[in-house]
Amino acid sequence: MAEVKFDDLLGTGAHFGHVTRKWDPNFKPYILLEKNGVHIINLELTIESIQKASNFIRDIVKKNGEILFVGTKKQAKDIIQQEADRCSMFYIVERWLGGTLTNFSTIKKSIKRLKMLEKEGSNLYENMTKKETQMLNREKVKLADQHRGIKDMRRLPDALVIVDGQYEDTAIKEAKRLEIPVVAIVDSNTNPRKVDYPIPANDDSMRTIQLIISTLADAVIEARGKSSTDEVQNQEISSQDNSKKIDQTALQEQSDDVVQEEE
Repeated sequence: MAEVKFDDLLGTGAHFGHVTRKWDPNFKPYILLEKNGVHIINLELTIESIQKASNFIRDIVKKNGEILFVGTKKQAKDIIQQEADRCSMFYIVERWLGGTLTNFSTIKKSIKRLKMLEKEGSNLYENMTKKETQMLNREKVKLADQHRGIKDMRRLPDALVIVDGQYEDTAIKEAKRLEIPVVAIVDSNTNPRKVDYPIPANDDSMRTIQLIISTLADAVIEARGKSSTDEVQNQEISSQDNSKKIDQTALQEQSDDVVQEEE
């Protein structure tokens, strides 16, 4: 996986924080300086944070863990959906529904209802008036929007990747209650201590979001590729060991035959 370079981050404007009057004091370790009333983020620390988060995600995925990407703000929606699809992970890009994690059993029932409505030839639509059918169709569209990206998620995720730790505060609180680790892009107006793997950067820049999220998605893909390669190598080693055992058994049988003939 190609590492994120300083110049790449600089080119996307990742170093621009918020105006100084909107800062969170806990963000101070990540601030390099103040310029024209705006905090400038230390990109060296951003690179370190991305590497640490990528290593964490690789470890999760190698253990068959699942990642939930979250980005409901306008700048992040398309990027989150695109990158989550690319690495075959789940995502939420519409409004975060309260209880998505802490009340997951209810969410699963809602998803089950959606799948029933989407099923062709469903008995639900039999003997219904045109008005009732329209109401069911509206319900289907609403549920499809709400659960887009998590329709096939059968259990709680092993980690969350979030764009804007301040905007997605509800998601972070739910994850914290369930002890689900969180990786999040945090700007200078956010307390980085509330997430497990903060990535200090400009969370309003689409190019910055694209660069960081695509790097994390690459970590998922790389981990899956390595896992598959390891399985193949293990199978090859196992088959080689079996072949050696067979050869040794055959050799032993031939030796026994020779001994018997000599006797």
